[in-house]
Amino acid sequence: MNPSIKKDPISMDTELARFNMIEQQIRPWDVLDADVLALLAAVRREDFVPAAYRSMAFVDTEIPLHTALGPAQSMLAPRVEARLLQELAVGKHERVLEVGAGSGFMAALLGHQAQQVLSLEIDAELAVFAADNLRRAGSSNVTVRHADGSKGCPGEAPFDVIVLSGSVPQVPASLFDQLKPGGRLVAVVGQLPIMRAVLYTRSAGSPTDGAVASVDLFDTVAPRLTGFDEPSRFQF
Repeated sequence: MNPSIKKDPISMDTELARFNMIEQQIRPWDVLDADVLALLAAVRREDFVPAAYRSMAFVDTEIPLHTALGPAQSMLAPRVEARLLQELAVGKHERVLEVGAGSGFMAALLGHQAQQVLSLEIDAELAVFAADNLRRAGSSNVTVRHADGSKGCPGEAPFDVIVLSGSVPQVPASLFDQLKPGGRLVAVVGQLPIMRAVLYTRSAGSPTDGAVASVDLFDTVAPRLTGFDEPSRFQF
């Protein structure tokens, strides 16, 4: 008679929470791509969450990423991450630039889809945190660099995909210039209380063709990325 197998109740609870996150938060938000859903089931989001917030890993909310310097950053809510991934439809042959590494989770997801991911993080403490998380997760095709991502990385451009993992008042033209023809950029754009996720696509014409089309995806709110210029506020 085979001995009975006892399952770890903590592990079972974690997997149930992950399942519920996908089925109750992500799928109802029109994320139906089977590959994206499978990816979210496979990549351990809890391993990218600060220890103090580990119990919130699968909750439908942003998770704080406190640092010693500068304003606090946050992980995006799971459904927002999932929807952005679906809309970008990253291919295995593509190079991706991410602005705002945060905890490294979005970079890990992108790394499973892309050939190579470069993630720029302006906060040195978060850059180390993200790099450590990605190393433990075995994301060998993802590089985290401590740098101001608001200017992109022109020395390694052009990129097939650029992801802004946070909100900006508007996307700088310099980032569009770093897209390949046919390349895509996704960002949350606007000012509180109105922000929306937007997908931009550069014209598939010649490399010098700077035409960019945009599609509004959904309304949401996301923490500000550091380093991007805010519009002037006039006082009368």
